[in-house]
Amino acid sequence: MAKLALRNKQDRRVKLVKKYAAKYDAVKIKKTDTPEVRMEKMKAAAELPRNANKTRLHNRCAITGRARGFSRMFGLCRQQVRTLASEGKLPGVRKSSW
Repeated sequence: MAKLALRNKQDRRVKLVKKYAAKYDAVKIKKTDTPEVRMEKMKAAAELPRNANKTRLHNRCAITGRARGFSRMFGLCRQQVRTLASEGKLPGVRKSSW
């Protein structure tokens, strides 16, 4: 189980990303921008909080909060996928046999 502080930190980052999404979209650099415009956008981006950038987010298991071994299909870590699948709680998943 991940520490509660790590899970709370991730929740705060998600809120910040939603709050500043429009501002980050406004300061995105395009290929057609002139060097002066690029510098202005870079300065504006530097003023925004770091944790408001969506690249700072990390996928975490919905049950345990584990960051590694994450399965996007289920939103769970590999251990939880295995246990829930063996219990028959994941629809459409069954143990293979050949």
